[in-house]
Amino acid sequence: MTHELTLRSKEQLTPDTHRYVFDKPANLEFKPGQATELTLLKDGWRDEARPFTFTSLPDESALEFVIKSYPEHDGVTEQMAKLEPGDKVEIVEPFGAIQDHGQGVFIAAGAGITPFIPILETHDAGGKMDCTLIFTNETEKDIILRDKWEKMAGLKTVFTVTDDSGADVAEQKVDKAFLNQHIDDFGQTFYICGPEGFVDDVRDALKALGADADKIITEEGW
Repeated sequence: MTHELTLRSKEQLTPDTHRYVFDKPANLEFKPGQATELTLLKDGWRDEARPFTFTSLPDESALEFVIKSYPEHDGVTEQMAKLEPGDKVEIVEPFGAIQDHGQGVFIAAGAGITPFIPILETHDAGGKMDCTLIFTNETEKDIILRDKWEKMAGLKTVFTVTDDSGADVAEQKVDKAFLNQHIDDFGQTFYICGPEGFVDDVRDALKALGADADKIITEEGW
């Protein structure tokens, strides 16, 4: 089943990331962390569906997506940044392996933070959160929703950048040494999302440090 959505509003979060708010179909159900395939209903783009994560909560009255644009790719994300209220898109039924498996360590790179937005908001609303967010970006200005994360009670935040020597956070790669420095308990649940190479490297590092493979949650469901 497909659903046609109308854009209500668009808000810029970082230089290349926007929050999009759409109307919500009455019969659409999903779980925090799940995604959909979105198609732009405009000439030349109707065959270019791309996966994006719902960043709103299932019980909210509108649908929200946080999407990073890549202008150099001349693709769907660049076209998304050009959308205006009233424009329409189409989505399919929700899917995705990143779902809420309880408290743990959330490790994200760039736009990989998106499935963690509704999951961490759910924990925050429950009032008993005891989680860690490790979030790496190229520069400090690329940190999506930094204020939100820093204000969440019970969420330990560890921000790092890879190409910003003037940042007030560590300029350091998330590798085995970094994880060993910032994580005390490797028996807990780990969530990883980001580029494929990042996910593979972090998964391997966690396993080498003693993490249980069955407690490492990624989009592939490994």
